[in-house]
Amino acid sequence: MRQDERVPFLQALERARVCAYGPGGYVGQESFMPAADIVELARRAGVAPGTSVLDVCCGVAGPGRLIAAELGCAYLGVDYSTSAIAVARARTRDLPCRFQVAHVPPLPAGPFDVVLLLETMLAFRDKVRLLREVAGVLPLGGRFAWTLEEGDPLTTRERQAMPDADTVWPVPLGELVRQLRRVGLRISWQHECSDSHLAVVDSLIDGFAADGDRIAAHIGERALDELVAAHRLWSDWLRSGRVRKFALVAERFTAA
Repeated sequence: MRQDERVPFLQALERARVCAYGPGGYVGQESFMPAADIVELARRAGVAPGTSVLDVCCGVAGPGRLIAAELGCAYLGVDYSTSAIAVARARTRDLPCRFQVAHVPPLPAGPFDVVLLLETMLAFRDKVRLLREVAGVLPLGGRFAWTLEEGDPLTTRERQAMPDADTVWPVPLGELVRQLRRVGLRISWQHECSDSHLAVVDSLIDGFAADGDRIAAHIGERALDELVAAHRLWSDWLRSGRVRKFALVAERFTAA
């Protein structure tokens, strides 16, 4: 998706997303993660009043605004998309949130008590470099909270089937744990959320079908077809266990 396409996509998909998440579940997130799970992960990471939080790849910052409102923290959201950051700023109102347009890595200079990476670990092919950056902005005892698409790398056939496959890089959990330890991080909490994310994916597919004409009018038939194709692949992968979804917290226990 190009940067200038973000606002049309938000407008086109909002009705389907609201329906897919159910009452109170949609807070502007562009992912499969319900609002309650977002808050739970932030709590597990120790987000509270006075906590400094860096939200990497924040997008329009629906989760970030929710966390700031529910838990209270000093929040900085970073994303490469100028249009996404513009939307985030417009929706922030009086919340203690700041935003910055930047490509990641590198990360903004820390330290931060908590680094968040929600639903975008998948997009980083070089996860070691990213994890080094995360560890570098955390003090000892600082926490990294993120979601993981766990599984073997995509096959050639899978990459051909998946739209935007250059942003789809799953990794086995054991391999990621080893990478974490090399940079001075160790997992302190994890929870598998494959079933809840599968339910959202399937509901989104139904919503896209029910609202297809209006969505296509905003973003075009081709974009809608690619969107549905990608979601159907995620549905198949989550249902079969080809990919599993986890929410995790890791703590910095030693210098990188």
